[in-house]
Amino acid sequence: MKRSTSSTKRASKRQKVSNVTSSTRNHDKEKETLEWPEYYHDALNTVLAFVSSRRHLATTFPMIRSSAEGLLKRPLELSKVAELKALLPDVVEFAYIPHSDLRIHGETVSQQKKRSNSPDFTLHSQPLAIDTLSGSRLPGHEEEEHVLVLEFAENFRTTKPGNLVDKRNQRFKEAVDELMKATPEGEVSIDLLQAAARDHIPVNPSANRALPANDSQNLIIPEPKDRPSIDDILLEVQKQQWYKNQIADRRTFKEKVAIEGLLAEPLSHTIQQALQESRNITSLYYHQAAAINAIAQRKHVIVSTSTASGKSVIYQVPLLKFLEENSSATAIFIYPTKALAQDQRTALEQLLWACPGLQHIKVATYDGDTPQDHRRTIRETASVIFTNFDMLHASILPHEELWRTFIKNLKLVAVDELHYYSNLFGSHVAQIIRRFRRICTAVGNQRVIFVSCSATISKPSQHMKRLFGVEDVEEIVEDGAPSGKKDYLVWDPSVKDMDPGLAKLGQSGPMYEAINLMIFLMMRGVRVILFCKIRRACELAMKALRQRLSAEGRLDVLAKVMPYRGGYSQEDRRRIEHEAFSGHLLGIVATNALELGVDIGVLDAVIMLGFPFGIANFRQQAGRAGRRSRDSLAVLVAEDLPIDRNYVKFPDKLYDQSIDDLTVDIESKVIIEAHLQCAAHEMPLSKDDIFYFGASLGELCDSKLRKDKDGWYHPHPKFLPYPAKHVSIRGADDDKYTIIDVTKVGLPNGVPRIIEEIELSRAIFELYEGGVFMHQGLTFIVKEVSHDTKVARLVRADVNWITKPRDYRNVDAMQTHRIKEIARSPHRAHFGRVDVTTVVFGFRKIRGNKVLDVVDVDTPPYERQVTGFWFDVPKDLLGLMKKKCFNLAEAIHSASHAWMNRFSLSPDLRTECKAAEKEYNKEESQRKRPARLIFYDASRKGSVSAQAFDHSGEVLRQAHDTVETCPCKDGCDKCIHSATCSKGNVVASKIGALLILKALLNLDIDANGVATQFGSQGFETIVEATYIRPLDGVQVEPA
Repeated sequence: MKRSTSSTKRASKRQKVSNVTSSTRNHDKEKETLEWPEYYHDALNTVLAFVSSRRHLATTFPMIRSSAEGLLKRPLELSKVAELKALLPDVVEFAYIPHSDLRIHGETVSQQKKRSNSPDFTLHSQPLAIDTLSGSRLPGHEEEEHVLVLEFAENFRTTKPGNLVDKRNQRFKEAVDELMKATPEGEVSIDLLQAAARDHIPVNPSANRALPANDSQNLIIPEPKDRPSIDDILLEVQKQQWYKNQIADRRTFKEKVAIEGLLAEPLSHTIQQALQESRNITSLYYHQAAAINAIAQRKHVIVSTSTASGKSVIYQVPLLKFLEENSSATAIFIYPTKALAQDQRTALEQLLWACPGLQHIKVATYDGDTPQDHRRTIRETASVIFTNFDMLHASILPHEELWRTFIKNLKLVAVDELHYYSNLFGSHVAQIIRRFRRICTAVGNQRVIFVSCSATISKPSQHMKRLFGVEDVEEIVEDGAPSGKKDYLVWDPSVKDMDPGLAKLGQSGPMYEAINLMIFLMMRGVRVILFCKIRRACELAMKALRQRLSAEGRLDVLAKVMPYRGGYSQEDRRRIEHEAFSGHLLGIVATNALELGVDIGVLDAVIMLGFPFGIANFRQQAGRAGRRSRDSLAVLVAEDLPIDRNYVKFPDKLYDQSIDDLTVDIESKVIIEAHLQCAAHEMPLSKDDIFYFGASLGELCDSKLRKDKDGWYHPHPKFLPYPAKHVSIRGADDDKYTIIDVTKVGLPNGVPRIIEEIELSRAIFELYEGGVFMHQGLTFIVKEVSHDTKVARLVRADVNWITKPRDYRNVDAMQTHRIKEIARSPHRAHFGRVDVTTVVFGFRKIRGNKVLDVVDVDTPPYERQVTGFWFDVPKDLLGLMKKKCFNLAEAIHSASHAWMNRFSLSPDLRTECKAAEKEYNKEESQRKRPARLIFYDASRKGSVSAQAFDHSGEVLRQAHDTVETCPCKDGCDKCIHSATCSKGNVVASKIGALLILKALLNLDIDANGVATQFGSQGFETIVEATYIRPLDGVQVEPA
């Protein structure tokens, strides 16, 4: 929407003020004098300085105003204070926040454990019964009253108010001087300042939920179809006062026109009609036509093309053809997430409804949320089911006798997002598909066609063949879909860190930059998705958005922003998905749960907070924008981590680097045996089933299963009655904590409410008494945690701080079960029992980048026994490295990652990552760790470490060769850095890693040629590893 003339002039004036540092300066013109008003020098600054030096006092504007007016002897107007905000908008916070955000310390169960010098300032507020826009609000929680605060984001290190006044005066004097120098001829500086200040007068969200009637046109967000072009928006970004050349790299990819394809046999008139009416499709892209032609020839098909290229059409159109030929035909559509299945089901229902003669066809979702009493009806009446491999494994195949009619009529199995299935999960899926194919054959159906779709991957047909166990696969990779122009930005927040005054209020750093950019784009009608790598970052981002948009009075925008991540309840997931699918949202904050192809409407921009877990993830997330051929934007906001810094320095890698091959292990005896137990329960096995399960079947059946007198194999009794329940295909531990909101318990009609469930491995770091837990951007205080019942009780509390656990994890080798030679080396690899102990012993209360308090807690340790393997660093090398002043933790950490980077199933392994706060601590730690490279299964039910151990020496050699030949200077994600490092790869040494790898391989090391290191910090935390006793009878295995 166009802005009015008056608002445009005002915006122009505001722009002149905010761009004072970059405007052309005329030193020869007569400088006007802009005198500072008395309210600043004589009263307001003094009061603020006093309050700021005492962190237990809240800088609410009413309190400051009262004190200032007492000194001034006259009223203090909001418009005058807004002038300060206009001068330095990034340094002054002048906004409304929720009343209870003023809490510095919320109530905790363990107040007696709080340190004596920790102030306790708690303001209680009653919820207001005010109707609000529903989009971003969590059901069951009302909005609260807001109060006006005034704060300065300076980091002047002083406790004396007078010093703070002087330094703050100097800061603002410099801003005034810049304003006067930048004022054009014929303009008056004070007029510009007052005009800009009008846009900085805070809006009270509690006073009026709607925008004021007299608001200027520039507050109205344009419809997405009327939004400015990405080029215009980026030009506007670079004119903003907060822009400090953060764009480190920009690439523009031109639009691509569509390439149409022709069908060998034309579609029926009714199918053509359905495509046109439901999708407005009158012709097919090349890859769509090629896939439909291949399916018509009864070939299995994989299509690997870009995001949003219309891949679902390639299996939906053949389905319609099968149904027109035979109304009894059935199909199974498999998706990796429930959201994606829900999305695609809706699309198919619309297509069927538009197809004359097929309106009666029933489709159904069959997943873990499907009620038990609905499942029989679905089996008996549905022609198409939308499901996932978890259900196929645990529900459909174990009860194949109930599905026989459906399976006999099965024509098509479509597996979407095939790139999702790799590593341990993909290896399990490969065996599930073999079990399924075996059942199909047994009921007399050998005509099933398998179709798969994937984002762009390397060797797609090879991946499908290994996953499905079929050979006749048609690979289609030529993308015929059009695409709009796309801009890629690498955004470097570190250039803004030159201004240390922005840190106190969190107005610097990757999170702040990503949020700031997201709001800027949404205000211009750009639909944005912000991807966060972990769930906690997703919640922190949503919390920051709530605070910013509420403070600016933009609840209309906040109502169109939602978070989406794993763990939410079914009710909340469905609510968010509905809002997303219907196109009501301007912004989504998500983890990679939405990295897959869920149609969440027209997305114009993607912001990635930190480099994702790999190049494939980067391209997949970037592809979520521009799904409708318009110009689009993808922004990587770099974090201050070695991998991110590497891509800031070498951005070409983002576009030129090849994607790693997907890995599926179809020869793992551990995985095969687990699925043989399941397959034998579905239908007794014979040696002929080697066709499905490979050459190890005979050995495994004889040793692991039970053979009857007729020669058939049945499950071992320990797996009965349902073997599938004993096989976790995702390798995850099943234990979960239930999180209950008890805020309203004790009030009239108040009942506890389950808000989500989280895995035990996350609960230990997020659920501790007194800590802040975040859910959909809202904050809760953990009141009680029962580790026996795995239940946590929380109360709703808007607090303007978060908590970060203080923890450590020990990974200890406890018993040796196997020993293996390393080729041409006297050293050995060891395999056996590994104990993993995680302890959370306290937490920090943090606001922005400032620690408010440090609290001790007493929580039971999280202890697990898993299997793993290890290499002990040779004693003579330890002596050399200590002599040369190496930081041993850096070397061991990097060598561990170097090994994992060369092992294909490493995503299902873990190692002991080293934390910078311990390794570089100025005080010596009593917690010493053995000089050992140790690796273990991510899950207690995992089996990858045994396979890794079998190939440990070969991988060690590959790791050495990679590190030695890698051209990088200090390490990259191809040699010693890991995208999944829990400590961010900060503790790292490439040369130290190379020395360890050489020593283990018994390669020559020239001690005189090893340079002395001078960059390491802190005390030594590594000691010589002690020998772990093997079980009796363990023999050394040859390399």
